[in-house]
Amino acid sequence: MNERSIPFPSDLIKANFVERPNRFIVRCKLDNKDIVVDAHMADPGRLKELLIPGKPLYVKENDDPKRKTKYSVVIVEREDASGWVSVNSMMPNKLAIIAVREQVIQTFKGWNYVRSEYPKGESRWDLLLQKNSGRKMVVEVKGVSLLLNGIGQFPDAVTKRGAKHVLELGQIAKEDGWETSLLFVTQREDITKIKPAVHIDPKFAQALREAKSAGVNILACRCSVTIEGMQVLEEIPVEVE
Repeated sequence: MNERSIPFPSDLIKANFVERPNRFIVRCKLDNKDIVVDAHMADPGRLKELLIPGKPLYVKENDDPKRKTKYSVVIVEREDASGWVSVNSMMPNKLAIIAVREQVIQTFKGWNYVRSEYPKGESRWDLLLQKNSGRKMVVEVKGVSLLLNGIGQFPDAVTKRGAKHVLELGQIAKEDGWETSLLFVTQREDITKIKPAVHIDPKFAQALREAKSAGVNILACRCSVTIEGMQVLEEIPVEVE
């Protein structure tokens, strides 16, 4: 793997989805032990088009005695069985840092990554960037796993918190010395364009339009997902209107 990549553990275990009793638990049957276990699901999205009985997935084993579950879901097979979808909600933020450092996104050229989880205003922002001139930028990162009609769409469930964050980015963008960005990071390689899922959350879509009008950079990057890991590939367009 290269500087744009994040490797997965080499000992991932293949399994098949059984059921999802709640947002953070997936019940699956391990191939290597032929038993059904509970695994932690870090992505709270609905993922109903992916998590269907019998669907192949890969989990990693944890040895932390404080964990309630011994396993965590890492990737799930795509709907057409032609690839994989990451279901780890922490990966988009890590990939976003790579996108900044490797200058993958045109808007981020000339900006330096400073830190994550930066508090400003009423929220904590995923990334803080800064130019050599001292000008600063906060970046909110959103992972995208929903694919409809060949286009990546966000969100896959109503997100009042997400809409609030988007509108707050618009407020910060008006402050002297500050810029703001919303960065969508694909959790699957077959997404080449992103737009808001108006049919799922029209308020988020409206907030996105207002944010763009207020000067917020609306950006996206495409990533590959394999059993070996994930890699930042390229910037892709976002269709806001």
